[in-house]
Amino acid sequence: MTTIEPRQPDRPWVMRTYSGHSSARASNELYRTNLAKGQTGLSIAFDLPTQTGYDPDHPQAAGEVGKVGVPVVHLGHMRQLMDGIPVDEMNTSMTINATAAWLLALYVAHAAETGVDASALAGTTQNDIVKEYLSRGTYIFGPEPSRRLTVDTIAWTVRHAPKWNPINVCSYHLQEAGATPEQELAFALATAVGVLDGVRESGQVAPEDFPEVVGRISFFCNAGIRFVEEVCKMRAFTQMWDRICKERYGVSDPKLRRFRYGVQVNSLGLTEQQPENNVPRIVLEALGVTLSRDARARALQLPAWNEALGLPHPWDQQWSLRIQQILAFETDLLEYDDIFAGSHVIEGRTAALVEQAGAELDEILQLGGAFEAVGEMKRRLVASQSARTRAIESGELPVVGVNRFTTTEPSPLGGEESILRVDPAVEAALVEDVAEWRAGRDRDAVARALDQLRATAAGTGNLMEPTIALARAGGTTGEWAGALREVWGEYRAPTGIGTARAAASAAAGMDAVRARVQALAARRGGPARVLVAKPGLDGHSNGAEQIAVAARDAGFEVIYQGIRQTPEQIAAVARDEDVDLVGLSILSGSHLGLAADVLDRLRAHGVDAPLVVGGIIPPEDEKAMIASGVAAVYTPKDFHLTGIMAELADLVERTSAAGG
Repeated sequence: MTTIEPRQPDRPWVMRTYSGHSSARASNELYRTNLAKGQTGLSIAFDLPTQTGYDPDHPQAAGEVGKVGVPVVHLGHMRQLMDGIPVDEMNTSMTINATAAWLLALYVAHAAETGVDASALAGTTQNDIVKEYLSRGTYIFGPEPSRRLTVDTIAWTVRHAPKWNPINVCSYHLQEAGATPEQELAFALATAVGVLDGVRESGQVAPEDFPEVVGRISFFCNAGIRFVEEVCKMRAFTQMWDRICKERYGVSDPKLRRFRYGVQVNSLGLTEQQPENNVPRIVLEALGVTLSRDARARALQLPAWNEALGLPHPWDQQWSLRIQQILAFETDLLEYDDIFAGSHVIEGRTAALVEQAGAELDEILQLGGAFEAVGEMKRRLVASQSARTRAIESGELPVVGVNRFTTTEPSPLGGEESILRVDPAVEAALVEDVAEWRAGRDRDAVARALDQLRATAAGTGNLMEPTIALARAGGTTGEWAGALREVWGEYRAPTGIGTARAAASAAAGMDAVRARVQALAARRGGPARVLVAKPGLDGHSNGAEQIAVAARDAGFEVIYQGIRQTPEQIAAVARDEDVDLVGLSILSGSHLGLAADVLDRLRAHGVDAPLVVGGIIPPEDEKAMIASGVAAVYTPKDFHLTGIMAELADLVERTSAAGG
């Protein structure tokens, strides 16, 4: 019998925590603290105005500054963010997409100020705009100009920053939006193909250098709770990417065909109910991308146990870092070759995923590719999410503490102080900061840089050079994005709800709800009208889409116009469409201010329809919103869509009766 002995351990993956909040100075303090605790790379979370190209004094940014990440508006903020952190020694991941070129430019400009050439920089800009159209919503421009920005960033980094990963093709958010494993594989690989084809067609990279471009493409993946399936999915990614690199792009060097990926394990599966159960979920999901040596993640970040409740404290993030460190340094998983090699279960399931995902990938490519097939991919994701929601509601998909084993003891980890709250004064301070920055810079230099950026955008040159020039001149995030908006306009992505079936349509009780709504329509002379809206900059639209589809299936007439509606736009639509109920979806932590603003504007427009709000909302905020006039509040614990539809029917019936 062959004896297998442990060997010298492999190097562990890069360990990160996804973090950033309030201000660049506060985030820098958090980063340096985490690095001192043993974190080996940075993963920067930016706030929504930074991600969507608005300065903090823009009306669209109101209530959103510093809430879900760090605001970075100008070069001074990048200096503060990286103060005391040697950028030539750090591996920095930036979760940034629509404004990726701009944030990379600020990072490059700051490095140059500290004597570090771009060629020494290592890290990643996420820079995957397709998944923003499909799931996350922080896009600005349409598919073609967005692809050009990505292509230009890739071409520039290959020449000037060869250690930098200019795009992290991101399947993570696809799973959060309901993607099956086959869809994760197919949609992410289709995006990579679309980007690489764009680089090749741009003529900015010589054919002999193109394999190096392929070798710099990295991926950012999700690991869910279905352990065996997740292991097989990552092995399937590895096999499919190797084949694409070899057959489509002719890359002969196996190192340049390697599937290089980082992971954040699944936040979708974190529960508000019994949140302590999230800790074993996180551990099991981390094992899914670390146990298999042949398909092991190169970088890993774990969510905190309480992210379904709100913004984690530093202690919560430390707990997630310690999970990684225990896996890497206390266990022996780095001391052996791939422990799944030869497993007929793993190999069989992997082969099935490769075949099924390959068929789906072929369908997307036949439609023209990922950038051309955004509408079809979005429709498929909404349908998959609907099926998943239905399975949880029916109990077919068990979730411990949610639809199974719901009896619980009070948690000692709970309470109002269990999540971090951003001081509202942060926004006012940043508005003042940006005003001072603008007053102290060379206005003529900024104007010249903006003119050059607009001229390049209207032409065919590479956009990175004028973007870096604007960063050095003192331009701001909003000015960079605003100049490109002038040239390219803005984009409204498809919602995907047009033909989707409701998740709750087959659930017990939906027929009764539909009968009530239809009876009300008969009495009124027309169907009750529900406006589903997403105010602010939060682009996570999965919940809003599922509510819209379920409400339509329940017999309501539904108006849903997608993400990023201002409170005034929402109130005006409610007035013009004569709606009977307004539902807001807010997951960015800005629910108190946005709900109050929408409510005030509804009343100012003479709209007396009840307002309901859904999102990640702490209990004390829920009480405050109800006291202010919000009719009902729904959080992730409210997963029974049939029950929600029944309650909405109650609200509309009571309001109709009161109105006469």
